[in-house]
Amino acid sequence: MSASRSPADHEAAQAVVRHHAQLAADLDRHVGNLLTAADQGDAAGALRHRDELLRWLRDELLPHAHAEEDSLYAAAGERAEGELLVRGMLDEHQAITGLVAELETGNRPVRLAGTARALAALLAVHLAKENDLVVPLLVDAADVSLAKLLEGMHDLLGSSEGSKGGGCGGGGCGCGGDRAPADAAAPTLTIDPRLDVRQLPHDQRHARVLAALEALPAGGALVLVAPHAPRPLLAEVAARYGDGMTSEWLQDGPDVWQIRLSRRPLTV
Repeated sequence: MSASRSPADHEAAQAVVRHHAQLAADLDRHVGNLLTAADQGDAAGALRHRDELLRWLRDELLPHAHAEEDSLYAAAGERAEGELLVRGMLDEHQAITGLVAELETGNRPVRLAGTARALAALLAVHLAKENDLVVPLLVDAADVSLAKLLEGMHDLLGSSEGSKGGGCGGGGCGCGGDRAPADAAAPTLTIDPRLDVRQLPHDQRHARVLAALEALPAGGALVLVAPHAPRPLLAEVAARYGDGMTSEWLQDGPDVWQIRLSRRPLTV
């Protein structure tokens, strides 16, 4: 992400990107549960996890998409350099909505698993475009204040604790609600998104973590939650990113291991 035009806009951009990482991690968790049930031939479990995924999609992802269309996309689409980009992003929203409809009408575990996997793949690409193209476009626009554009918008910034949040004005959503200081320049997020891989099949964990790290912006971070010390994974991360990614052990067992993985910020 390019250097921001103001500290307030930079902070607002980081809030959006971090919420995107939380959305991706939450979707991965729901999809992982559905895939595991489908792989085990557990039809009832697959339908149960499908219903949980649909609730999350209706409560979290779709409201987020609608809020983007009314704010970020509207502002970016008014600019000549953003018009075609926004048109493509809106098409992807339609594709996401179509996959949600397929989940609603499907009942065969194998088909549900395929649709859920397609949804996760599409969202990962979509969020990367928003982080790398749409948000920087607005941060660099001299006539747009991203911080002001996002004031009070819970659906774009979400809860600082992902799906556990309790709404705006309660001090936990990070959206600049009515409990923030009156002169606050921009919303903030102080809790890093969590990627909990404990319920994922072992052979899927490395790929999920690496995909999430690849989506991190410069200066972004996530907390990996694992059922054992993930030393082979950390070695793979070190080999891939070198000193561009740092790790901080937050909890070293005995039952849960938590490591904060951070992408180094860009030097200006």
